[in-house]
Amino acid sequence: MYLKIITGCVCILLSYGLSGQTRSWSEGGCVPVSDISDGDSLAYQAGEKFSFSIHYEWGAIDSDVGWANIVLDTLRVNGTKAFHCMVYGRTTRLYDLFFPVRENFQSWFTYDGLKPLRFTRDTHEGKYVARNTYVYRRDGLSDDHIMAEVYTSSDGDRSVELPLNACTFDLPALFYFARNMDFASVEPDRKYPMTFAIDDDVYNVYFILRGPETIKVRGVGTVKTIKFSVKLISGNVFTGDEDLSVWITDDGNRIPVLFEAPILVGVASGRITDWSGLKHPFSSLVRK
Repeated sequence: MYLKIITGCVCILLSYGLSGQTRSWSEGGCVPVSDISDGDSLAYQAGEKFSFSIHYEWGAIDSDVGWANIVLDTLRVNGTKAFHCMVYGRTTRLYDLFFPVRENFQSWFTYDGLKPLRFTRDTHEGKYVARNTYVYRRDGLSDDHIMAEVYTSSDGDRSVELPLNACTFDLPALFYFARNMDFASVEPDRKYPMTFAIDDDVYNVYFILRGPETIKVRGVGTVKTIKFSVKLISGNVFTGDEDLSVWITDDGNRIPVLFEAPILVGVASGRITDWSGLKHPFSSLVRK
């Protein structure tokens, strides 16, 4: 049970609160975003860092079970300036005794235009291991694709070719793309589809804008936010009956400060605990 709870929490965080609702090899769409053609106009900058705590509640259990760090930097990839995102998550020492989890996601995407270039995943969940290495191939024609080298301890090594369009991302790249959402063009309560690739498949995801909300984030203070929700697939972790809720700062940074999701047993949530290197003032923090 700890595996399902903790892995579900970490995956929520890495995917910015997005889970696949239906698999799709052909459909896709982009949520409306502001100008992303120039990296200098984005909601973030190199040097930005976040820390999050993963929490679980069920009956008498009410504790933090893991944490995750996200770091953004820039470098050159084949002579092109690019962002490099590093995401590392793990269970706390206490929960390591029950089921140790380690998640290491890294993504490289262009500084101008936020086009994914490369992605790696290294996951250890108890005795289960999963590794991904993606290279994005684009030539402007219909056969754009992702070359994916995938390994799992259950199925071994395999090479697959995944479909790629202008709105297909890996999870870290999707996280940064979505933070440039153009709120003036997004209608409340409407589904906006995107696609992301993980392992050997591609999934549809949906942003649903719910509206402004002022909330209290433990250890941070009172924050003016914009709330989103996403329908979750039912399965071994999530109930499929309720939405995942995500709150992002109502300022230029668009930082996710809180997420919450009902799971089959209890409620999983996450909250921001530390940040640095923000491009814009944290003006939505109205009271500590």
